Amino acid sequence: MMFTSMYWYLFICLLFFGIGDFLGVATKAKVSAVFVSLMLFLIAFMAGWIPPDIIKKAGLDQIAKWSVILLVFSMGTTINMRELIAEWRTVVTALLAMGVIMLGAFLMMPFIGYENTMVSVPIVTGGIVATQIMTSGAMEHGFALAAALGTIVFAVQKFIGTPLASYFGLKEARFLIDEYRKTGVVPQDTYAPKKESAAGPTFFEGHKKYYGQFTCLAITALFSWIAFVIGKWTGLSATIWALILGAAVGSTGYLPRNILKHANAGGLLNCAVFCAIIPSLATIKPENLLTLSYSICVIFAISIFCIIVFFKYLPLWKIIGSKNVAVGVAACQLIGFPATYLVVNEIINAVAETEEEKKIIHERLMAKYLVAGFVTVTTFSVIVAGIFVKFI
Repeated sequence: MMFTSMYWYLFICLLFFGIGDFLGVATKAKVSAVFVSLMLFLIAFMAGWIPPDIIKKAGLDQIAKWSVILLVFSMGTTINMRELIAEWRTVVTALLAMGVIMLGAFLMMPFIGYENTMVSVPIVTGGIVATQIMTSGAMEHGFALAAALGTIVFAVQKFIGTPLASYFGLKEARFLIDEYRKTGVVPQDTYAPKKESAAGPTFFEGHKKYYGQFTCLAITALFSWIAFVIGKWTGLSATIWALILGAAVGSTGYLPRNILKHANAGGLLNCAVFCAIIPSLATIKPENLLTLSYSICVIFAISIFCIIVFFKYLPLWKIIGSKNVAVGVAACQLIGFPATYLVVNEIINAVAETEEEKKIIHERLMAKYLVAGFVTVTTFSVIVAGIFVKFI
């Protein structure tokens, strides 16, 4: 009885996430926390150690359903329009990179099929929310294997994207520092945005004491409901409307950026969203592994091929002014924040020897990598997933 209670299953689920977290921190993100957690669930499902409906038995299935829209609205409140406008060349490059992956879908379909391609492409260009949208849509239409493939794509994409973003970021950093050491002059970034003076305090900052945890949760729930209603009226995914509403209201200064983090609820809802994609792993059988491995190789081989061809050999790199930075920015859709931040810090520590050199690399790469990851994974991937899910 004690090993079949809701609390036991809840403990097992949170234990798997906790092990992933621990190893992610212990290895300084060299091992993906997400990958570890999802692989633990997959192994446990295939070995029969946990029931296929463990998420339901743990009481997490309902919270997983309603947490997504709340989380997307909160993501919308983090959008800083001034930052995006200042880094518009990075934004355009990142969005084109998403388009290039979507174009690569036509190359993937003959090898892995229509359903697998349609489910996986928005996940390659996005993060956990896009994964939840696509896997849930696939499961609803009876494409369990496609949903499982999408979950594994999400689990491994950081392993593919991190070396790519790191390699080309390192090339740019070494070029800058070599030139600086030879000439004492930093090669100019012709397209660097002008720095603006800081704006005054927002309404939220002046009235922060009134924004308690329950107030923030109530505000988030209200706008999530509005997004749901508008979605029903228009036929456009409620998650897209939640993102739009979050950005619109967040830009006024009346709400804190990342409102769920301010409410100390972000961790729980992030966990719930992860739980929404776990059931698809329970459908994987040992005989499916070869097919899934083949599909993953095809998806990422074509994705990387498209990124390098379009942003290194074709003139799309001219938008941002550097081939290395263009490919690095294009790869950020595979990793997102905080991986983009960690990658730039690793590049800085690997190349720079003085504080001045660290500053040079930081100014060239940090804002671009952060904005690229934010625009793709946090923002537009939700829109892409909301559109693609209609075509499954």
